[in-house]
Amino acid sequence: MSWLVSRLVPYVIFALIVVFQAEIRHVLADLGRRLSLGRGSAADGDSYDDIVLAANLFSQHQTGALIVIEREIGLRTHVESGVPLDARLSYDLLATVFRPSAPLHDGAVIVQKDRIAAAACFLPLSMNPMLSTQLGTRHRAGIGITEETDAIAVIVSEETGAISLAIAGKIERDLTVEQLRERLSTELRRYMSPVTLPTVITQNEDESDAALDSPLRALPQRSSEAGAPSSDTERPA
Repeated sequence: MSWLVSRLVPYVIFALIVVFQAEIRHVLADLGRRLSLGRGSAADGDSYDDIVLAANLFSQHQTGALIVIEREIGLRTHVESGVPLDARLSYDLLATVFRPSAPLHDGAVIVQKDRIAAAACFLPLSMNPMLSTQLGTRHRAGIGITEETDAIAVIVSEETGAISLAIAGKIERDLTVEQLRERLSTELRRYMSPVTLPTVITQNEDESDAALDSPLRALPQRSSEAGAPSSDTERPA
């Protein structure tokens, strides 16, 4: 009997590995992700704070923006539809890219970890008939990419300045900057320390344009690179 058991054990183990290979792969992938987050959470947290700061700027000046954060499912096809940047993610770069007069403002920015992979990217539009008719192309593009992948989309309306977050085909609208920070922290499974936000100051149109041209005047200075806006009804992000 013991001989039979010793002969069968290797085959049983092999069979179990084959049967549960998907579950084993999932566990190993999750373990690797947790280890990598533990090593890089501080630097990545600072990078994603830049998205929160940029969203605050865009909201104050009603500048349309669509920022997509890649997670487990790669977005290579969508990255290739835009203009490759492969630049370090920063507040200044986002503010420059989405400036209304900038050539890259029309479309989505795709973020891969702490890098901006590309700008002016095209995204699939959501065809969900249950979506509000008030949602324009930018919002539908943000929802569309989250229906097809596990990405997160941060959307700022050009019409109202409202901040929205799209995840898994669902959209959370009219978020405050603090709510955005908390939701990103939860979804990205990392702690993001509270950021100091500027006091909203009422400005006339000329002053508002000047603030967008020099985003560092609107918010605390952060490391520079380049970035600014787009429109809710323009071409699909």
